[in-house]
Amino acid sequence: MKLHELRDNAGAAQKKKRVARGPGSGKGKTAGRGIKGQKSRSGVAINGYEGGQMPLYQRLPKRGFNKPNQKKFAVVNLGLIAKFIEAGKLDASAAITEDALVASGLVRRKLDGIRVLAKGEISTAVNLEVTGASKSAVEAVEKAGGSLKVAAAAE
Repeated sequence: MKLHELRDNAGAAQKKKRVARGPGSGKGKTAGRGIKGQKSRSGVAINGYEGGQMPLYQRLPKRGFNKPNQKKFAVVNLGLIAKFIEAGKLDASAAITEDALVASGLVRRKLDGIRVLAKGEISTAVNLEVTGASKSAVEAVEKAGGSLKVAAAAE
């Protein structure tokens, strides 16, 4: 194969439709916009406009509430902690703190704290010190012979 033999796949590159270039183009004169009216003119954006009728998004009632000072936790699963211990990225003999989880690369950043959930299996006895944990995560760690210390009330 030579450089001059290179071709795009069939149908990969389509020519741009050139509008308003005479009657022979098939999109001449009004360029497919019809005659007169707001949509035939340039600079028109009318998404959600219903011709003066009250738009649907304004007719429907507002629902819900987003708490402005809501806490956002970094979530870690037990299975991932176990995997990182097996890989040697976490030391199970020492207490595993939030800083250790960040340093190992398991969590990118702490946010308002780290919360441990019970997804996955853990067989090694570990001492975890985190901001929050689910009840089932605490049970799973204690069942494996470790302890899970929750620093502050996560709920």
